[in-house]
Amino acid sequence: MCSESTMLRRWLLALVARVGVIALMVCCCLSLLYLLACKPQSSYSHEQAQVWAGGATSKEGYLALLQESEDTHRHYINSLSKQIAQLKEALQMRTQQLQESLEKARAKGVLPMGLEGLHRPQTHTDLQEFFKAQLSRAEVQSGEKLPSEYAVIPYESFTLHRVYQLEMGLTRHPEERPVRKDRRDELTGTLEIALQVLNGPRRHGERRRRSYSPSDFIEGLTRTERDKGTVYELMFKGERPQDFRQLVFFRPFGPVVRVKNERVDTRHMLINIIVPLSRRADTFRQFINNFRKVCIQQEGKTHLTVVYFGRDQIDEVKAIMDQTSRETQFRNFTLIQLNEEFSRGRGLEVGARAWRRSHNVLLFFCDVDIHFTLDFLTSCRLNAEPGKKVFYPVLFSQYNPSLIDNNQSPFPSIQQQLVIMKDAGFWRDFGFGMTCQYRSDFINIGGFDRNTKGWGLEDVHLYRKYLHSKLMVIRSPSRSLFHLWHEKQCADELQPDKYKMCMQTKAMSEASHGHLGELFFTQELQEHMERQKLLNDSTLG
Repeated sequence: MCSESTMLRRWLLALVARVGVIALMVCCCLSLLYLLACKPQSSYSHEQAQVWAGGATSKEGYLALLQESEDTHRHYINSLSKQIAQLKEALQMRTQQLQESLEKARAKGVLPMGLEGLHRPQTHTDLQEFFKAQLSRAEVQSGEKLPSEYAVIPYESFTLHRVYQLEMGLTRHPEERPVRKDRRDELTGTLEIALQVLNGPRRHGERRRRSYSPSDFIEGLTRTERDKGTVYELMFKGERPQDFRQLVFFRPFGPVVRVKNERVDTRHMLINIIVPLSRRADTFRQFINNFRKVCIQQEGKTHLTVVYFGRDQIDEVKAIMDQTSRETQFRNFTLIQLNEEFSRGRGLEVGARAWRRSHNVLLFFCDVDIHFTLDFLTSCRLNAEPGKKVFYPVLFSQYNPSLIDNNQSPFPSIQQQLVIMKDAGFWRDFGFGMTCQYRSDFINIGGFDRNTKGWGLEDVHLYRKYLHSKLMVIRSPSRSLFHLWHEKQCADELQPDKYKMCMQTKAMSEASHGHLGELFFTQELQEHMERQKLLNDSTLG
């Protein structure tokens, strides 16, 4: 029995040695094939030199030479791909034989020392099974029962250069070249994989196929099920005019991986709220009322910096701040007066640089017509980190309340108006003025463009600076940040591009598309109702 065990150990060790030698030989062969593939053809180089030397070779001859060289390389690459596939298959077969032998030896209890770690890795197997389960759950190979049309996940279609989409995002373009690099890389990578499959080694007995190129790609469809993965369906031209090749790929989502688990203490995170202001004393009084409720009565870890332009209504603003300070014993106020033309970027820049305390401070760039809650201040602290990330929330912009409520009496209070509904307002995804960022990051990035005057674009320039930096930009809708509606005035002195932007914002802020349509077609609607009333009366009569 002992001699039998000894012989089995020797046989296993010999088998492991053979597999190791085979693996080494495969690696050497692959390296040699790679070097051969990369080596330029001497005959081709010689002929190419003749062409560039300006000999008797014509343009047609050059094109023929180029085509011949391309065919040679393609044939060579296909040959190498086939040999590599055969070597991989041989290595896989030998590895499987070794694993089976090790399993038998382990079952008999005669596994040699040092070979315990060569068994099949369970973690890899588990991951493969998980991906297979994701594929079976996804709506790829068969349909799925859905409760209604609202549960359908639509596909996006794409070609070599364009993506056609229902969810148009910030660009509002129904079709576009993919703007985001990760999106471009995703679609381009999938197309490259499809071409590798189509041009891969032929199966045994399969007739010779033509080579496929990106110009053969017709159209692709893709959609993402967030809990399963992304599916891609790609169509290519076939061998004949009515033949096509369809490939389907699935990129499964893996298991959730823990990245961070840490405690965040916000007790000492002071927020300096900076508000640039010119006139609008009544609106500022409304802002202070909300500031008292949220920042003074509930919170206390805030500072308010008001940068005021001009002298008109400055006394009213001072009186409002003094009254608030007396009644609440709150002293964290700073009022800076600038005798110059209003510039939002200039005001925020002055307010940020006016901070003279030693420690770094979290800045919240805010406008006087903004309403925020205590939850937003928490989001502000959690989503900004010095040297790492800045927070650019997407606020909910309110439509004209008098149009929404049809001038009802009594007029709804501000709290009653602050609802996130389709007919009540919209996500202001084109606005980048409200932001939370640390003063150190603002200074290091270079602050605002000091040449920007009046309204607009200064926030976009700062936003782009952060996008071009190494800092992470957190951009998400905020359920606790609202832009209160007010009648918008577009000044005549604005430049044409800024004036156009101002008018577009004004149009978007009045009411929803459907509500504006009802107002535009009011007369037709009334005429239709009158005709229906006459028709009903005649029927009853």
